[in-house]
Amino acid sequence: MASSERNGIVSEHSNAMDLDDHDSIIYSEDEEEKNIDPFIKFINYAKSILSPPSDGEDSPGNEERERGGPGWSWIASRVLKTCVSYSSGVTPAILLAELSQAWNEQRKIIAPRKRPECISQLKKKHKRAKLPNTVTIDTIYEKNFLSLNSVLEAVVVDTYKLPGTNIWMITLGDFWSSNTIDLYLHRKFYDLVSLDTGILKKGMEIFLTGCYLRISTDGAGYPRLLPTEYLVVLLDEEKDDDAMLLGAQFCSDSFSSVFVNGASEGTSYSLYARIESIGPLEILEKCGGIKRIQIRLTDNDGVQMDFFLWGEQVVLANVLSTGSMLAIDRPFIGSSSEGGPKNCGGVCLEYGSVTQLYLVPFVRQGEQVCVALTPNRFKGSRLSTPSCPTQSLKVSQMTLPCDSQGSVDFSSYPFQSFITELHDKMTGISIYAVVTDIFRETNTEKSIFSLRMQDSSGTICAKLQFSGSWSLGRLSLGHTVYICGLTCSKTKQKRLEARWCENDPGTSFVNLSCLPAILNSSCLHESSCLADLSKSGLGTHICRVWLDQIDHCHVSTRLAHAACGHFVKSSCGSVECEFCCCRCETKELRRTFHLKITVADESGKAFAWCSGQTASELLQISPDEFYELPEEEQVIYPCSLENETYMIALVNSAQQDAIFKEQVTTENDMLPWEITRALKL
Repeated sequence: MASSERNGIVSEHSNAMDLDDHDSIIYSEDEEEKNIDPFIKFINYAKSILSPPSDGEDSPGNEERERGGPGWSWIASRVLKTCVSYSSGVTPAILLAELSQAWNEQRKIIAPRKRPECISQLKKKHKRAKLPNTVTIDTIYEKNFLSLNSVLEAVVVDTYKLPGTNIWMITLGDFWSSNTIDLYLHRKFYDLVSLDTGILKKGMEIFLTGCYLRISTDGAGYPRLLPTEYLVVLLDEEKDDDAMLLGAQFCSDSFSSVFVNGASEGTSYSLYARIESIGPLEILEKCGGIKRIQIRLTDNDGVQMDFFLWGEQVVLANVLSTGSMLAIDRPFIGSSSEGGPKNCGGVCLEYGSVTQLYLVPFVRQGEQVCVALTPNRFKGSRLSTPSCPTQSLKVSQMTLPCDSQGSVDFSSYPFQSFITELHDKMTGISIYAVVTDIFRETNTEKSIFSLRMQDSSGTICAKLQFSGSWSLGRLSLGHTVYICGLTCSKTKQKRLEARWCENDPGTSFVNLSCLPAILNSSCLHESSCLADLSKSGLGTHICRVWLDQIDHCHVSTRLAHAACGHFVKSSCGSVECEFCCCRCETKELRRTFHLKITVADESGKAFAWCSGQTASELLQISPDEFYELPEEEQVIYPCSLENETYMIALVNSAQQDAIFKEQVTTENDMLPWEITRALKL
């Protein structure tokens, strides 16, 4: 057999069929750029549209304009989100409209009214990163809605009493809004607005959460915020008044004094400590399903203690951040019998009815990162060399936020990240790569999968941790994926390791090879001919084909694990998923196709395999319906489909060095080409 036949491809013609493209984009590109992945090419094109350069190429404002536009991963994530919404396909017009609207919404600032002067002065020195759940006052007015988990990073504009009452009101503004909003102050904070000693004065910054919105029923009045006891006052150690408050009120007590005295009757404490960690939300089933969050604190003497939030109090964790200094006035002293630090002395802190919190927020320092301003800066694993020797590679620097542990956040990085660029202490990374190996780790009770990925620069292994079981649908070797929210760190063995946790903020995972919209979106792919597949590298190839040689078609039905789409096997009376390495209940199984079929175009033929929904699309029948057919009808059924035309996605699933090779062999019977998606034309 010829080598081309062993690869599953038989050459017939040298030229691929021409595909009609009525919505193409004309790119200005050189010969080198023609080899870029079409998906990457469109992301770069969209980025140039949303962040257009100035008239002069070398103008000093260009770099700032580049930084002011959306990041590469921001665009990629929203393009894929739109593809998921428009399963029948997208056009450049649809994508650019969605991107433009989303970007304008994100950076929208209503400027008709003049912002209060006290906020304008503070804004000049404002360096703090916005908290994840922060909403603006303008947004509250626009949507007439506020969730309890939302955070308001507000500035006190005015304080006053409602006429004829003792009810204190505070007028609040923020750094991003032109509107202000009034808050009914909770009575536990009335001492903070007294004329003599009150600190809630004009220009003071506060965090609010757990707020209810009062809306006028007749539409005549403005929205107001009802009282919330989850108010945190922000302090600045560089301001004299704030430094004096911290020194006078919070430096006499320490965790050691709490250990000695415990919860003595009548004893109150004012404590100052650094937030070391904020634990995840726990649901204590043994205590009636109550919610709890554990916060680890360290005081100036290095002594540690736990601070617990219970029930509705857990929303307070939304305004706290690791590395910040927390001042706790009159905490409730409780007993700690589980999981606390060894030096906690059997006591812990809780947020009581009279407790007040002050926060010195951790300001994320920026780290200078060198970036090449030339598009396609990576060819392989190195910076690309300019085609003209007289041209120098444009390299600049930009500042990315850095947390208290020294990890740099790349979520707003303006360019595509390549695998060879990854290093220790990186967070918020987005990678566009091809899966070369995947298997479940069996030495842990957690649901962790090791995923090896490869892009044009190199390979890396990432650990995917799921809150429950596998939840990403069918994924196999050769598939092209976009993974967002990776974190890189060094292991004890000094090896670089990437991690991805399903429930972490900002994480997403998209399998482009199985995305229906890609087939019909000519702006995100370039058609391939079958004869060229053996010369193509890794990636997903989109081809227009017809079904050929149906008499050589092999169709069977098997049981698969519904969660991951991979086949199961019977072992010792139980059914086990070959991919997830777990036992499956009957309700977790579904009948699916295992199909091997010849596809052809004007250039050649390919013998490929597929399963699941893709096989159903090709056969135009469900597995259960096919299974119910008499045996003789099952045999002749494929003949009715000969010469039917399809748009298909093909990947090379033959990875010789894969640990997952045994499972792949079971699925593909050594056929290298998998049809991951099919659309009847």
